Amino acid sequence: MKNSEVIRIAIAESSIIIRSGMMQALKRLPNLKILSVELASVDALRDCIRSQPPHILMVNPTFGDYFDVAQFRAEASARNIRLVALVSAFTDATLLSKYDESISIFDSLEVINDKINLLQNIKPQEEENPDALSQREKEIIVCVVKGMTNKEIAEKLYLSIHTVITHRRNISRKLQIHSASGLTIYAIVNKLVELNDIKI
Repeated sequence: MKNSEVIRIAIAESSIIIRSGMMQALKRLPNLKILSVELASVDALRDCIRSQPPHILMVNPTFGDYFDVAQFRAEASARNIRLVALVSAFTDATLLSKYDESISIFDSLEVINDKINLLQNIKPQEEENPDALSQREKEIIVCVVKGMTNKEIAEKLYLSIHTVITHRRNISRKLQIHSASGLTIYAIVNKLVELNDIKI
C-alpha cells in the first residue's frame, strides 16, 4: 500500500470515550490518510464487514463480551482484514498473540503510526536519518539489556511476539549490532540505561 492511499479503519469498542479518543488519535497521524468508523455493537461490526470491510479492524478483545478471533478470521477470510487488539486494560499475552498487532491506549502517536505503517506495508517517508531508532525500538533495547525474553518483552509492551522479533531485526539492521552484549554497550553509551539496570 502507498502513503497516498486511504486506509479504512474500523474501531469496535463499547466505550465511547475510548472509541472517540482513538478516532481523534488516528486523525493526528502524519502522512497517513485514514477513514475511520466507530462500531459500538456486534451488529454494527457485522454490517460494516458486510457492506464496506475495513483494511484494519481495531477491536477490544472483550467486545461483545468476548471477541472470537478464530471465528472472525474464518468468516472474513476472503476480505484480508488486519486484526488489531485495542488494549485498554491488562490483557493476557496469549490472547493478544492471536491478533496481527495490538494497540494500547497508552501508546504514543508515533507508536500507533509505526504499527499502522507496518500492518499496511507502508515504507516510511524519507527522513533525515533513516537509521534512527524509534521510541519503541529504544524501549525494546532496554528490555533486552535487562535480560528479558521476547515473550516477556511482548507482555510488558503489549505487543505480539512477532512484532518484537520484527523490531529486534530492524534494530540489528539499523545498528549493525547482533548480540545482547553489543546492545548493552550501545544502551550504556547512549544513556538508554543505567549500569544498575543491567542484568548480569
